[in-house]
Amino acid sequence: MATPAIPQRLTNQIALVTGGSSGIGAGVALALAAEGATVFVNYSHSADGAAAVVKEIEQAGGKAFAVQADVSKEQQVLAMFEQIRKQCGTLHILVNNSGIQDDAPFLEMTLEQWENVMGVNLTGQFLCAREAAREFVRRGPQPEISRATGKIICMSSVHEVIPWAGHVNYAVSKGGIMQLMKSMAQELAPQRIRVNSIGPGAIATPINREARDTPEEEKSLLTLIPYGRIGEPADIGKVAVWLASDESDYVTGTTLFADGGMTLYPGFADNG
Repeated sequence: MATPAIPQRLTNQIALVTGGSSGIGAGVALALAAEGATVFVNYSHSADGAAAVVKEIEQAGGKAFAVQADVSKEQQVLAMFEQIRKQCGTLHILVNNSGIQDDAPFLEMTLEQWENVMGVNLTGQFLCAREAAREFVRRGPQPEISRATGKIICMSSVHEVIPWAGHVNYAVSKGGIMQLMKSMAQELAPQRIRVNSIGPGAIATPINREARDTPEEEKSLLTLIPYGRIGEPADIGKVAVWLASDESDYVTGTTLFADGGMTLYPGFADNG
């Protein structure tokens, strides 16, 4: 007797993953598509990277499109959402993933470095979330597709709660995402729009390659991770699928840390 197929949790849903051309964003896009969502893979500069993610999704039997926009630019965000509506009619899931680092010691950090990071990491999340929420309200509920009218997932970081010297702009942007997410969740819940965050720890992506370039650097990084391994983009993709699905329908306004225990402050494990 054939084994019954496991129902896909995101069938007939349209998703947008910003910064989806590599790293965590690519892992999330692949995971959403594997659960039946049609995925728009946003990119700012890497058209080739986005095309590769779209190709991988299509080869696995899914459906995806690449869509260009610098999320820190309002007109580009508006044009991106208009393109999504023209191609697929609406949107059900936004994964606000685009993020950059532009590091410097605090005393040497320039205004340009500060504004670059805030523009993408925080303003970009505001602009995309606002347009997604407007689309959810315009469309209204589709209970045959999803119990929630819409789902917004903000990509935060363990650094929304852990200070990070030498990366002040990045840490502040992630702390801002926490309050953006919670405030949106509070305001949008009556419209049955769920808003949550994922707080990744150390994930093997291009953004943190320097921290694990050598065995010594990787060993040092692992001292911060009680679970004893560096995460993979697929780990975050699985969390995003759950937060986007009806399985988490009673969850809103929370950050789900996927960090191998980094937020447990392992330096205190033997200093009690």
